[in-house]
Amino acid sequence: MRRAFFTRNRYMIRYFTAGESHGPSLSTIVEGLPAGIGLKEEEINRELARRQQGYGRGGRMKIETDRAEVLSGIRFGKTIGSPVALLVRNRDWENWTTPMSQFEDHSAEVSKITIPRPGHADLTGLVKYGFDDIRPVIDRSSARETAARVAAGSLAKAFLRQLGIQVGSYVSTIGPAGKPLDHDLLQELLAAGAEGLAAEADRSEVRMLDHDSERAAIVAIDQAKNNGDTLGGIVEVFITGVPMGLGSYVQHDRRLDSALAAALMSIQAIKGVEVGTAFDNARKPGSQVHDELFAGGPEGLTRRTNRAGGIEGSMSNGQPIHLRAAMKPISSLLSPLMSFDLENLEAVQSRFERSDTCAVPAAGVVAEAVVAPVIANALLEKIGGDHMKEITRRLETYREELARRFRG
Repeated sequence: MRRAFFTRNRYMIRYFTAGESHGPSLSTIVEGLPAGIGLKEEEINRELARRQQGYGRGGRMKIETDRAEVLSGIRFGKTIGSPVALLVRNRDWENWTTPMSQFEDHSAEVSKITIPRPGHADLTGLVKYGFDDIRPVIDRSSARETAARVAAGSLAKAFLRQLGIQVGSYVSTIGPAGKPLDHDLLQELLAAGAEGLAAEADRSEVRMLDHDSERAAIVAIDQAKNNGDTLGGIVEVFITGVPMGLGSYVQHDRRLDSALAAALMSIQAIKGVEVGTAFDNARKPGSQVHDELFAGGPEGLTRRTNRAGGIEGSMSNGQPIHLRAAMKPISSLLSPLMSFDLENLEAVQSRFERSDTCAVPAAGVVAEAVVAPVIANALLEKIGGDHMKEITRRLETYREELARRFRG
């Protein structure tokens, strides 16, 4: 018997996506955006273009030029408080009208896919939904779906930007290449906000900020491609301008770090999430981990380190929020691993589906998109408001109160 759980509403802003990788389009409905958020069409499409970039991408990115069509919820360049519907058409659909036909039965003409790829949703998805062909699993589980999520996230990013909160990312490692950015350089790049850091990362084909790491990563990607292999990596996400006190420790479903980790783990191929320098912290004594507090001067509350990643007690502490997400290598390999044929259970090599050699640079852009609604919801939970003037006024008052409290 299915049980219904009625819990406290965490989601002022929420979105749903629909569509298949080789279907006519991808779509998303974003509900709960306050009225009065200023939006430009190019802001949404710029995020979609960022997602398509990156050294090591496959042939699909040469086919698609993603652009969002706005179907509802925006008037005269501003949100009106009703759901925003966005559509991203798949240009490749014209080549898939028979294999992905929605109503006409072409099953006799289309070969079934019966060899699952290790590491993919293929086998488990087929069993779970009772298919005899892996194609439906491939098309919905595909990371192509993240185009719709980036479109949705661009709206939340615009909302936050207009309140002085920025979301950005860079790639610290790809395969064996790379390392986290030097602390002083990182602080310099973050001084003007996380979007400045992201803009600098976008200048690199692999979205790295260290030139030696960039060159090494490109060599590693080329080698993996020549070997028919794939590479994963680590993306670093920063959120600046977040006031103290978003999230809560009083219930598990109100913890900010939990919600951010869940958002990042929802991205295809992301298998690990870290807040701040959590895994390095785990190997050190507490005296070398916790961020000391200073108050009373003209700057108010300060910390000289940010090992906590901007979150203490599951709440934002006023420092930049720092998240790391680990992406596994893409599972579709040109040099196949062993699998079996579902029709006779005989051992065979797994099949190859058109794919990327490395999509880590794109994963950073997707990561920005999925954490933005989490921060937006935590902010709305804290200060409330249905339109931008009201929200802006309340946030300014809250920030002024915090500043006064900790100044000397």
